[in-house]
Amino acid sequence: MAKIVGVAFPIPKQFMDRFFKEGKNVFIKPATVWKELKPGMKFVFYQSREDTGFVGEAKIKDIKLIDDPMEVFEMYGDRVFLTREELRAYVKSQERWGRKKKKWLVIELEDVKKYDKPIKPKRFVPVGGQYIKE
Repeated sequence: MAKIVGVAFPIPKQFMDRFFKEGKNVFIKPATVWKELKPGMKFVFYQSREDTGFVGEAKIKDIKLIDDPMEVFEMYGDRVFLTREELRAYVKSQERWGRKKKKWLVIELEDVKKYDKPIKPKRFVPVGGQYIKE
């Protein structure tokens, strides 16, 4: 069986420069693909919506599951890639879809690198993310 070496998550294009140019290094989303993740694994940025593809990568420094997504700002301050307002809107959109309250995944990243050009994935990257295997 292929070993899991990391994860790819889709992130809309308008947020990408926050990781590559503004030094943001904390990613948050409702917990989906995470059980096999460990610090040291690869985090691949999949740019969604336009100019899609893998556009960069980072190393996972730390992984946490939290109940209240807004707590992320007390933990990491302005290193979070979303603003408080954006995260509030994201939380509301999750509720609108009728999703029951679930944990939120917080991934702290290090060694963030942008690729020279996007790499098209062999398979579609679902909204929940997907593991990357060797």
